[in-house]
Amino acid sequence: MLEIVTMTLGPVATNSYLVADRETRQAVVIDPAWDGKAIADASARRSWQIVGIWITHAHFDHMAGAAGLVKNLDLLPLVALHPADLPLYQKQGGAALFGMRIEPGPEPDVQLFNGQILNIGSYQFEVRHTPGHTPGHVIFCSETEPIAFCGDVIFRGSIGRTDLPGGSFDVLIESIRSQILTLPDETTLYSGHGPETKVGIERAYNPFL
Repeated sequence: MLEIVTMTLGPVATNSYLVADRETRQAVVIDPAWDGKAIADASARRSWQIVGIWITHAHFDHMAGAAGLVKNLDLLPLVALHPADLPLYQKQGGAALFGMRIEPGPEPDVQLFNGQILNIGSYQFEVRHTPGHTPGHVIFCSETEPIAFCGDVIFRGSIGRTDLPGGSFDVLIESIRSQILTLPDETTLYSGHGPETKVGIERAYNPFL
């Protein structure tokens, strides 16, 4: 069974997801937003082993907890990021634009690309490249479970902002149409901020689409 723990962390209420295969007890953290120790503790309470950190995109509020997370783990997890967002990641995710400073996270070990398959225990996830919010934004979709982790591409009734460096409204809309709206309507979308939604709901009611 796949289990998802949502933790809303940091100054802009970013959703971090602790996702585990309960049979193998292997887990990954998707977007360690803040307070890495809290994420590590949540995993330890469930006797899960965090084997990966998957980052949808490199804005500071989606990776600021990575450094603290690895400090509180016995075994270092693999860090996965799309290479187009590596320059942003190495600049603390643009934190300085908001008058903030974060502890630099570990260097990524895995370069993400469109169509790549990643594993959480016995569960497979497809990487889909979804630029527009940032050049290297990706989402993680399960083929066996109707779920997708969408970062800041789409929200319930809204879409990601495109006014930050590297953003493009037209590119974002194309990413949503080609990579999210092609998923089944019953697919649950876990976004970077706010509540979850479903593909069918956004297809029918999202005013930007």
